[in-house]
Amino acid sequence: MTDADSSLIDTFLDSIWMEKGLSENTLSSYRRDLTQFAGWLNAKQLTLLKCQRRDVQIYLAWRVKEKLRASSTSRMLSCLRGFYRYLLSEELINENPVHLIESPKRGRPLPKTLTESDVESLLEAPDLKDPVQFRDRAMLELLYATGLRVSELVGLRVHEINLNQGVIRVMGKGEKERLVPVGEEAITWLQRYYKESRLHLLNDKQSDVVFPSRRGQKMTRQTFWHRIKRHALVAGIDKPLSPHVLRHAFATHLLNHGADLRVVQMLLGHSDLSTTQIYTHVAQHRLQSLHQQHHPRG
Repeated sequence: MTDADSSLIDTFLDSIWMEKGLSENTLSSYRRDLTQFAGWLNAKQLTLLKCQRRDVQIYLAWRVKEKLRASSTSRMLSCLRGFYRYLLSEELINENPVHLIESPKRGRPLPKTLTESDVESLLEAPDLKDPVQFRDRAMLELLYATGLRVSELVGLRVHEINLNQGVIRVMGKGEKERLVPVGEEAITWLQRYYKESRLHLLNDKQSDVVFPSRRGQKMTRQTFWHRIKRHALVAGIDKPLSPHVLRHAFATHLLNHGADLRVVQMLLGHSDLSTTQIYTHVAQHRLQSLHQQHHPRG
């Protein structure tokens, strides 16, 4: 990638970070998409400023040929739209090459989820004699009880949890704060974890991270994801899992038991109700399965 393209990407990301307050994860994905596109252009003796509409179309055709997912292409196009709108506003280009280019058609995939018995098996998988696995049990209990994003869970600080009132103050996407209630079961596990495990993990170190790693530091999302897969193996769960699996289960099981969609939206921290509505399809599928299984004319 040329130095000029790299500088343009840095300037754009700095601009939208200050304007929109995007998370590090979002900024990283934007940088990845723009860097990949710039590298593809450079290989064809082109730059981001010299890109034309036809170049974008050829790039999209290349992505189809490479069998890249429609969802990632849609995200990439969204990133390019914002990037070239910025260049246009800064008068660095005269025409937006992404204007009028449509995102690829794609069906919205249903989130993979676990049954309630699957969740019970997963929660019981950690060996409570091991302080690290005791921490994992508390994390899994809290994740299932609240529907937090994994990044929100590993980033929790002690002062953000009020066990007396049974609530967590969460800073979500776009620096939006929300209060999430915690059930009695999860509170009990947190209290036990504080008494029986957390001090062992800190090993006399000072930290306000609720769930520290073996070294007493903040755990990464990737580390916790590996921990979930390990416990799923012990629990005998062979379904495809994602880092959001318990978040999906939290939402689906609430809806299965009659929770209001807007309440679930607030708990998940979704700014748009349409993002939450996908879970109603999962719940409806569950209800149809129960009907077919138990109704005499199902």
